Amino acid sequence: MVAPVFDWRTPIGDRRYLSHDEFSLGFAAASGNVMITFPRMKICCIGAGYVGGPTMAMIALKAPKIEVCVVDMNAARIAAWNSKTLPIYEPGLDEVVKQRRGKNLHFSTDVHGAIQAADIIFVAVNTPTKTYGVGAGRAADLRFIESVARTIAEHANGPKIIVEKSTIPVKTAETIKDILAANAHGIKFEVLSNPEFLAEGTAIADLQQPDRVLIGGERTPGGEKAIRTLVEVYAHWVPRDRIITTNLWSSELSKLVANAFLAQRISSINSISALCEATGADVDEVANAIGKDSRIGPKFLKASVGFGGSCFQKDILNLVYLCEYFGLPEVAHYWESVVKMNDWQKHRFAGKIVRALFNTVADKKIAVLGFAFKKDTNDTRESAAIAVCRALLAEQAHVVVYDPKVPADEIRHEVLGNGKDDPRLTVAPSAYEAAEGAHALAVVTEWDEFKKLDYKEIYAAMEKPAFVFDGRNILDLAKLKGFGFRVSGIGKQG
Repeated sequence: MVAPVFDWRTPIGDRRYLSHDEFSLGFAAASGNVMITFPRMKICCIGAGYVGGPTMAMIALKAPKIEVCVVDMNAARIAAWNSKTLPIYEPGLDEVVKQRRGKNLHFSTDVHGAIQAADIIFVAVNTPTKTYGVGAGRAADLRFIESVARTIAEHANGPKIIVEKSTIPVKTAETIKDILAANAHGIKFEVLSNPEFLAEGTAIADLQQPDRVLIGGERTPGGEKAIRTLVEVYAHWVPRDRIITTNLWSSELSKLVANAFLAQRISSINSISALCEATGADVDEVANAIGKDSRIGPKFLKASVGFGGSCFQKDILNLVYLCEYFGLPEVAHYWESVVKMNDWQKHRFAGKIVRALFNTVADKKIAVLGFAFKKDTNDTRESAAIAVCRALLAEQAHVVVYDPKVPADEIRHEVLGNGKDDPRLTVAPSAYEAAEGAHALAVVTEWDEFKKLDYKEIYAAMEKPAFVFDGRNILDLAKLKGFGFRVSGIGKQG
């Protein structure tokens, strides 16, 4: 027997029917009234990385009546989420996790149990660029997505809403639905797309006040109901007019296109930085001038050594592959040029260092300040520093890296590869130690602390002539020149 359980505000068509063991009846002794206690919504997120961890922590904070469990097969990573030292660095994340962990926010390796308990399952696993077979170097590797879909189908014990949170190609939802339908023994699933638009370093602020939340689903009664369910989760703190609902394919494509457009702006201004250096123009002045045009705007017009991170290059290459697959080579070539320009900018920066140091850096010490792909994160994926360090090592330089958040082992792994070593690459515990005895200083990550260093002291400890190459245009080059440095910025005259 089942009993109807619903909130009076719930539309009749959306009222849920739950078995008696899904709710409890309590009696208020004083009034004699019957109290119905509703089961709490339970959310499971598979994948405890840069997307899953912060997103679920924010949902737990803003919706304390929702039970949130983040699961991952990586026991060390889960242990870190349950410790005082979280596995990722993100300003404000520690405070959010501490507020809700052990209350309605949990981290576990029990993937199967979490799947069974959940009403909504977010999929936030890695989707790297393929390094093998068809589409190598362009297409997304969806092996982890497929593995999760099969695991859900195997262990689900009732209807579930599956939410794509990973960045995936258009039509991936069809793959997930096919796998679920073929293996779920009649259990009904609804698949939604809910791409993340977080910027590392500001992820918590982005989650608290998002520009928009995008939810895509099938335009069927079941799909529409699933969309409404997820909308209500975000509506705990996000204004309804910022929650956009679309069909599945529009949502999946929008994520790729958003990152492609942002990366395109960076590559565009970086291309102009080279022209500025050749003509005597200042790229920051040019960016300011064009950014005042309301049709263009000022964001993502900061010239630099190049963009990095887990999304931009991967998503553009994915877009390139999709265009090739659908017979659109001209479109593919257009977007591929954004990545090529970014690669060129990184190698151009390293080349400037070599040319300035009298066309050789062999046996010279080069201090590289910063290794994370941007400030306020410890993420090194596709960081410009990797290409710069490799290029300098190829020129036989002694490279000393300092980054305030990236561990030394990770720096060595990213530059050299797993288990490899090179005595020419070392990691310093401070910027001052990195710079001591160096011929040149290269700022590759825009950490705020690099603006506050005592460059007069640093100059005194360096070999002469001492060079500074500002790959982020964060330093006062005129002031450094006054100390005696030979200086070079991006898109500026030395």
